[in-house]
Amino acid sequence: MNDFDFFTGTWNVVNRRLTTLFEGSDDWHEFPGVSTSRSIFGGGANLDEIHFPTLGSSGCTLRLFDVTRKEWSLYWAGSRTGLLSPPVVGTFTDGRGDFYGDDAHDGKPVKAHYIWSDITGTSARWEQEYSADGGRTWESNWVMEFSRP
Repeated sequence: MNDFDFFTGTWNVVNRRLTTLFEGSDDWHEFPGVSTSRSIFGGGANLDEIHFPTLGSSGCTLRLFDVTRKEWSLYWAGSRTGLLSPPVVGTFTDGRGDFYGDDAHDGKPVKAHYIWSDITGTSARWEQEYSADGGRTWESNWVMEFSRP
């Protein structure tokens, strides 16, 4: 239930986002971020806000642990739309978190996969990948490298 306790506090973030999805592109846009996270519900929930100063936007993620199912639901919202995305759901195994759900890209349905990995006391990695073919193939489109300031 305390899987996201590692994330509590402030982080510097190096973001890399793929500029064009599902076209075989290898053109990535890199930009900074600063994330602040806190644990709530005694570790059964986590809330973070991330600021992207060069983009003039921010986002937040609410993570909730389902005690009965023993899995996390992760909800993302961005300041540009003010909309809450459908959750990705999953668990941590051997220090890696895998979370899956449904999303949309350019108005078309896609499968989403969030990966938390390389977690230490001073660093962590988050990656988002999408599948346009029901999960047969995946394309990484956003990577965040977290480090303590």
